[in-house]
Amino acid sequence: VQLQASGGGLVQAGGSLRLSCAASGRTFSGYAMGWFRQAPGKELEFVAAIRWSAGTTFYADSVKGRFSISRDNAKNTVYLQMNSLKPEDTAVYYCALGRGSFTTPLQSNYAYWGQGTLVTVSS
Repeated sequence: VQLQASGGGLVQAGGSLRLSCAASGRTFSGYAMGWFRQAPGKELEFVAAIRWSAGTTFYADSVKGRFSISRDNAKNTVYLQMNSLKPEDTAVYYCALGRGSFTTPLQSNYAYWGQGTLVTVSS
């Protein structure tokens, strides 16, 4: 399994970015995909997750209403649309493939991880 995250960059507060995670190596139907982030000096934290087949989503409270996770089955790609970005959203963002179908915030429930993409939000 390979996960390739992309789309990070520098954006001003209030702006938007869309992250992509291209997945390859297996069939992903029946699994969950998640996005996590790690800010400088802080621990890895859950951002959002989606159940690949059903499209069920789950968000951290800190991003609810601003971020949206979606997937394109034909392209085996999961997206994270980030709107109304804040300086505190600055982090390296990682996509991860779940061990099962549950859209869980627990890191241990994700088996494969992408390389990360840096998002920097300036004030």
